[in-house]
Amino acid sequence: MEQATGGSDALTDDWCQNHFDHLSADLAQALPATMARMRELCPVARSDAHGGFWAVSSYEEALTVAQDWATYSSAHGLSVAKSTTVVRNLPVEADPPEQRAYKRLISPYLTPAAIAPWEEPTRALVTRLIDDFIGEPTDGTTKKGACEFMDAFARPLPSLAFFQLAINAPAEDLDRVAYLASKSSTPNDPQARECWLGLYQWIKDFLERRRGEPPRGDVVDGVLNARIDGRPLTEDEVIGTIQLLILGGLETTASALGLMLVRFCAQPEIPALLRAHPERIPDAIGELLRLDPSFVSVARTAVRDAELGGRRVSEGDKVLIHWASANRDGAEFPDPDAFDIDRERNRHLSFGAGPHRCAGSNLARMNLRVALEELLRRLDDIRLAEGAEIRYHAGLTRSPLSVPITFSVSR
Repeated sequence: MEQATGGSDALTDDWCQNHFDHLSADLAQALPATMARMRELCPVARSDAHGGFWAVSSYEEALTVAQDWATYSSAHGLSVAKSTTVVRNLPVEADPPEQRAYKRLISPYLTPAAIAPWEEPTRALVTRLIDDFIGEPTDGTTKKGACEFMDAFARPLPSLAFFQLAINAPAEDLDRVAYLASKSSTPNDPQARECWLGLYQWIKDFLERRRGEPPRGDVVDGVLNARIDGRPLTEDEVIGTIQLLILGGLETTASALGLMLVRFCAQPEIPALLRAHPERIPDAIGELLRLDPSFVSVARTAVRDAELGGRRVSEGDKVLIHWASANRDGAEFPDPDAFDIDRERNRHLSFGAGPHRCAGSNLARMNLRVALEELLRRLDDIRLAEGAEIRYHAGLTRSPLSVPITFSVSR
């Protein structure tokens, strides 16, 4: 099963212990097996890649780093490599108490109550996207179909929903912004700096248009009109806050949908269970996110000497939290590689932990729930297309590049 969802052969022990590189394309293919070996050999490993950093693969140590912001700071960037961003992504590239002030600006717009009115428009969008890739009805009771799931559904859904419902941005800009967001957030992409500049300029122009329009009562208005300690936000603070919302609102949910479909193809008993018991879809989403998170790792910087997992971390050291590995730690999750919808305790880290836990988690779960409800209601016998090989994007996020599927549609 793991071969279908990301490789079964771990990379070498020497690589795990001394040369671990979270941006490796080979790691993206062999992620579960390699991270299992990392936890066994060196749950806190010192890598010589990217100028040197610590890689944290166990649940307990990952949670320690995420929660101890006074030791492991987010204010020095989210990557172990030198940042190419134009402005800080806020609030994640700040520490409390500054971080809390920024997070308070956006959190009220992302509560369950705030996003509840978006559910029906989201369902309408889901229905339209499914209609488009299913095509016209044919005679008979069952129709066979095929599509490339990432292009037909996984990428358009969260992007369109976010643009239309969350920030009220023009739909005609979506493709360009999605491209810029994807490229800029890939640390080793040679176009990253250019795309950060492009994203910065798009947000700047978008905000200028919004300032000249009537208020819409959305998060954009909230950030534009916000004050911290009695002062308005600077232009870079406003852009950095909207920038983070875009990065979180577009790519991670698209990746999660793709990873879920890959697992459904590998384990058809999961979609069969959820078709029979659709009320279990919210429970299933938590377990699917634990097994296959789209947000796999993030960096912190030690601002003082510390001990972590028996290793001595020095002030200034970069420390990479590997969320995806922590989610498969048997010390926290019994039978960690199994899908268990009845798991007694599921404190997965797919939305992060500590003060920087994802502010958009409610929106992500709603999008995923509505998507799975409609996909599983309308599609059956979902399989990978014959001969398909799933390849993965390597970075702080992990996404299947393409998921060609076949399916049947009951009429």
